[in-house]
Amino acid sequence: MCACQPGVNLRDYVSLHPPEVTFFLCFLSLAVSLLCLRFYGQTHTLPNPDIATDWNRLLSSLAEFQLCADANSSVAAEAASWTAPPPPPQDPTGAGPTWDPLLHRRVPLVVGAHSAPPLEELSLHTEVTASQLGLPGNASVSVTVHVLSEAEGKGQYTCLTISGPTHLLPLDLLPPECPRTENVPPTVHLVTLTPSSATPPAAPQSCFSLQSHHDPALTVMLTQEDQAVAGRHLLETSGCLLGVCLLFCLYASLRRSPRRHPGTAADRHISTKPLVDPDH
Repeated sequence: MCACQPGVNLRDYVSLHPPEVTFFLCFLSLAVSLLCLRFYGQTHTLPNPDIATDWNRLLSSLAEFQLCADANSSVAAEAASWTAPPPPPQDPTGAGPTWDPLLHRRVPLVVGAHSAPPLEELSLHTEVTASQLGLPGNASVSVTVHVLSEAEGKGQYTCLTISGPTHLLPLDLLPPECPRTENVPPTVHLVTLTPSSATPPAAPQSCFSLQSHHDPALTVMLTQEDQAVAGRHLLETSGCLLGVCLLFCLYASLRRSPRRHPGTAADRHISTKPLVDPDH
């Protein structure tokens, strides 16, 4: 019986049904890929896909532009200390705060000058739209980049003061707050944003380029509970796909191949009878 020869039946099925075999291989590849993804998730911490924008993405969007000030831009000469923002006014409807938060954070951002003297202490201020920072909508966002000196001459660091609609700014995981300083550096009020790949404008404009460094500490990761739930779903889905593949293999190995149908004696006689009578 052909059913007692699963290996031969499976081989014949593969040779006679290439579309079904291709479909089987796609299912098998998907199942193995899901298993590999689950194993990777068990050994690595994955970013949260529900967080559309974090600080790394916001800073990288800001670094795509050059900040340029024309000759008429003002430079503030007075210095003042940073004060904490006032508490947000409460919405009488109970929907929550309606203010625009002022965030003063130390960020992995490097500022360089194209046609200005070397930077020591400087603040660059501009108004941008939310879409220019990779945020949804066209709301106005106030951005001030501060280049400050470390205490005891250990170098420089960059602080970013940003103010915008609460529902747009990434507040899930914030960079560390900038230390308070007695002297705020002079502020250059910037009026233009140009792509960073463009040629810097000629003097008398002063242009500054920004370079962002990815900080893993600013990426919102999945919690252990979320990763466990995702891993269980991946395991269940891959198990179902492997079950379908197993049923397909059983069907192909037990199915009688049309090549191996036993013929009757009459069929063999007809097949051996010459088509042309040799007497004619």
